[in-house]
Amino acid sequence: MSATSSSHKHCRLIGAPIQDGTGRRGCEMGPSAFRAAGIAEALLGLGHRVTDLGNVAPLTVETAVHPNPALKHLPQVAGWTAALAQAAYDASADPDGLPVFMGGDHSMAAGTLTGLARRAAESGRKLFVLWLDAHSDFHTLDTTESGNLHGVPMAYAIGKPGFEGYFPTPLATVNPRNICMMGIRSVDPAERVMLEDSGITVHDMRKIDEYGIAPLLRAFLQRVHKANGLLHVSLDVDFLEPGIAPGVGTTVPGGATFREAHLIMEMLYETGLVSSVDLAELNPFLDERGRTATLLVDLLASLMGRRVLDYPTRSFA
Repeated sequence: MSATSSSHKHCRLIGAPIQDGTGRRGCEMGPSAFRAAGIAEALLGLGHRVTDLGNVAPLTVETAVHPNPALKHLPQVAGWTAALAQAAYDASADPDGLPVFMGGDHSMAAGTLTGLARRAAESGRKLFVLWLDAHSDFHTLDTTESGNLHGVPMAYAIGKPGFEGYFPTPLATVNPRNICMMGIRSVDPAERVMLEDSGITVHDMRKIDEYGIAPLLRAFLQRVHKANGLLHVSLDVDFLEPGIAPGVGTTVPGGATFREAHLIMEMLYETGLVSSVDLAELNPFLDERGRTATLLVDLLASLMGRRVLDYPTRSFA
């Protein structure tokens, strides 16, 4: 299916150069790498309008001292969460617009999800989330052992207790029954226990191997359509097989293949349901000649209407 004039969007590019949520440096360069990989040009070539709103800057947030000594950069991540929640709320005001948040590590989703949830609540619509990630990011501040706060955004976004006084109080949260996680294959024991009773739909790689991407995704998209919901797609680089996407600090073997990832994006485009996107965990310092950034731009292009027959031949010789 090719893009038509009726499907053209006003894409708002928003940089989230956050690396405080991960245990290694490099993600702060992610927004620049997406720009260098031609993200605006790809969207313009498909007939969409593009406005680059630049990069978000973190706010200063006062936080209490948490009893978990493992936590890293808590005030900084709290500041990013406050800033990104406001940025997501502001950028989602236009019903014909489509904010694209360019990360930055996946702690960015604590802000984007709660900001978008606020917008959805005010518009009287339900926010649905397609979470494409090797990890569930479902730790709380109490359960994380690594202390890396890119492991907590989903728990925060659905309103799990334990964030009060440490993260900004969200003005709206996401209903866990409206979340579908796909590609999950690395879950800590504490997260597994909480996920079982959460109401979140989890399709791990075992289930994808058994049933295939298409029927699992189609069932979720039918729910979004029936509810006239807004759909946010949060794509973490480590959702993908490391061999095709090396530019990430949290590689997990057995991820989605090139064609599986593009199939998801093509199916999403055909529904016309997607209202916002996260591109998270790109670490250009670990990438190979921009290979991962280019792949994510191509995936976004599929999401925005590029047909499978339109992919360019590239030579890196």
